[in-house]
Amino acid sequence: MDSDYAVVLSTCGSKDEAETIAGRLVRDRAAACVNIVENVTSIYQWQGKIEKTAEVLLVIKTRTAQADRVATMIKELSSYDCPEVIVLPVTGGSAEYLQWVGGSTSE
Repeated sequence: MDSDYAVVLSTCGSKDEAETIAGRLVRDRAAACVNIVENVTSIYQWQGKIEKTAEVLLVIKTRTAQADRVATMIKELSSYDCPEVIVLPVTGGSAEYLQWVGGSTSE
């Protein structure tokens, strides 16, 4: 099923970095809204070791057509060597909210 809208998940190493990325995404109309969720603990494998890191989660609401642009901006602004970019299609939701997302992002 094709979806006109997407949620993009990404993580940052600090609240300042998260605010910088979120602000840029919204200011440049790549995203309508970005939730910043602090106090996330991530456990993952990196370069052959198990890591445990405090991170900040970004929940980015956008149009599917903007997902590649969002990913590019995250990669440019992130301090991570391999920033997380997970794109999830939105298959339902409030029509009014989704219209707002569409109207708040670039064509």
